[in-house]
Amino acid sequence: MLEAAAATPDEEVCGLLLGNDGKVETLVPARNVARDPTRSFEIDPVILLSAHRTARGQGRHVIGHWHSHPNSRREPSARDAARATENGQIWLIIAGGDMLAWLPHSSGSFRPVAIEVT
Repeated sequence: MLEAAAATPDEEVCGLLLGNDGKVETLVPARNVARDPTRSFEIDPVILLSAHRTARGQGRHVIGHWHSHPNSRREPSARDAARATENGQIWLIIAGGDMLAWLPHSSGSFRPVAIEVT
């Protein structure tokens, strides 16, 4: 994830997190199909569906996604807040060579969470 973000510093890169109970077991890179990938991300729907099938077949779940912020801020943006739903899925944000994990909760706000990447 960090390498992908560093390789494309002017665009948001993205992918999915597969695992169980807050433990990330598999990272699935995805193509960003947003109209303007310098300001937003949209996970390729073909990858999204495939990742759900793969996870289900392995007894895992899509537990969240990751994306980068070219502006070097690891906090969720206003655009992130507008798109988030309180569904228990992790939003992992990469910026400035580091990352933070977040969970959306009421009113479009987020709270930081600890995750384990195995």
